Amino acid sequence: MVNSPAQPNSSGRHRLEPDRPIIAWTAIAAVAVPAAVVLLLAATRYGYFGDELYFLAAGRRPSFGYADQGPVLPLLARLMDTIAPGSYFVLRLPAVALTVTAIVLCALLAREFGGGRWAQALAAAGYATSPFLLLQGTMLTTNAVDTALWVIITWLVVRWVRTRDDRLLLAAALVTAVDMQVKWLIPFFWLAVAASSLVFGPRDLVRRPLLWLGGAIVVAATIPELLWQAHHDWPQLEMGRVIGNEQDILGGRLMFLPMSVSLAGFLGAVLLVFGVWVLLVWESLRRYRFLGATLILLYLAFLITGGRIYYAAGMYGVLIAAGAVGVVTTAERMRVETRRALIAVVTVLTLGATAFVLYSTPWRPAADVHPPADDAEAAINIGVYGSFGWHELTDEVERVYAGLTQQERVRAIILADTYWQASALDELGRHDLPPIYSPSRGFGYFGTPPDDASAVIAVGGYEAVLRYQFEHVDPVGKVDTRIGFPGNTQNVTIWKCTGLKKSWTQVWPNWMHL
Repeated sequence: MVNSPAQPNSSGRHRLEPDRPIIAWTAIAAVAVPAAVVLLLAATRYGYFGDELYFLAAGRRPSFGYADQGPVLPLLARLMDTIAPGSYFVLRLPAVALTVTAIVLCALLAREFGGGRWAQALAAAGYATSPFLLLQGTMLTTNAVDTALWVIITWLVVRWVRTRDDRLLLAAALVTAVDMQVKWLIPFFWLAVAASSLVFGPRDLVRRPLLWLGGAIVVAATIPELLWQAHHDWPQLEMGRVIGNEQDILGGRLMFLPMSVSLAGFLGAVLLVFGVWVLLVWESLRRYRFLGATLILLYLAFLITGGRIYYAAGMYGVLIAAGAVGVVTTAERMRVETRRALIAVVTVLTLGATAFVLYSTPWRPAADVHPPADDAEAAINIGVYGSFGWHELTDEVERVYAGLTQQERVRAIILADTYWQASALDELGRHDLPPIYSPSRGFGYFGTPPDDASAVIAVGGYEAVLRYQFEHVDPVGKVDTRIGFPGNTQNVTIWKCTGLKKSWTQVWPNWMHL
């Protein structure tokens, strides 16, 4: 089935048991290729997701930093949109490529742990049958990129443990420098790795000169973003507090751990939990023990700080790989009857997980998608509902704008309630509409509305708040798409506002929110 875990040779280093490379790569491809097909087909469905629209809007406003993420996603979105303007399929290709890379690296991590072709295939299947780990690759989002970069980094660290080639640590640091321009989560990983390696070994990991050189590169690359954050009063830190408050919706700290593990899917969760056990207990993988402790430390850190349940998902690849090696090695040591029973259980889990991930894939035609029953259902299926209604919203705003008098249209502006709405109008109607502003999230930092606007088309928002700022507030349009996201494309009133009461310079800082 597979080779036994790597054993130390006379020099004390691990050696990989021989395997037939062609067969091993065939086993990996048997999982990675269908996963890639699923991702590519799913990426052609529906329209832009709200965050994708925001990245496109941010990419048209290049900056060293943004309120809620680094510059990598906006720059990447702008690049893909330049290659194929208006193509959400091309926009998503980097996320697809990175997710498939993560699947392959999960298998290669199993190989680093000494697993043969069956362990490698099982590891790849564990990753690819997680609806979260796989299907996040159907859209260009910060988490899709961040998770894959973590898998790359952990693979480089694991290879360093086996080979002691310090260039791998430098490479891991360079990937970290890129990841710091996506999210600010990766420092938690390195702090946890440093602490766990000092306790469990290899203790010389934190003393390697090339690792420290890489750390200096990371800091230097992050300075422009840090300066931007400091100049704008650190909105990224404030965003962390906002996220912490949001976790109560998902059960708060009490449900943090079970929900975090559940993200790995049916098969992946079993391999994940067993992988922690294998790394912490098995003597043959003792030198990788620090990685099991790293995941535990990350869970504690994000539990205490109020992080989201998927923040540690970048570590799942290495733990699933260890679990796959553990399962197959255990099966090899069993009696024939017991082994067959274990194989049957793993097969059922794999088939069930595959069926579930296919069920969760956004295949259905838009006509077959039911409207969300409530806000909770919309939030759970945000990837689907957040991809509908943007054209209808744009059409209605364009209709309202065309209904203004010629004098009003000269200096009219649009004020969107959410950054998704503002971004959709910026992308889908940017050649026909007046300047667009929104106090929501990062869009609020793109500019302050002018005081001399003759008319303001307010998309959404509360009437009482608008009347606080304007003398005249009149409903002039309505957007309520059959499927869409509540408050963005469903039950949205469009207002015509005139008679500014206070200057935007005074009001805008108070209106801006994360």
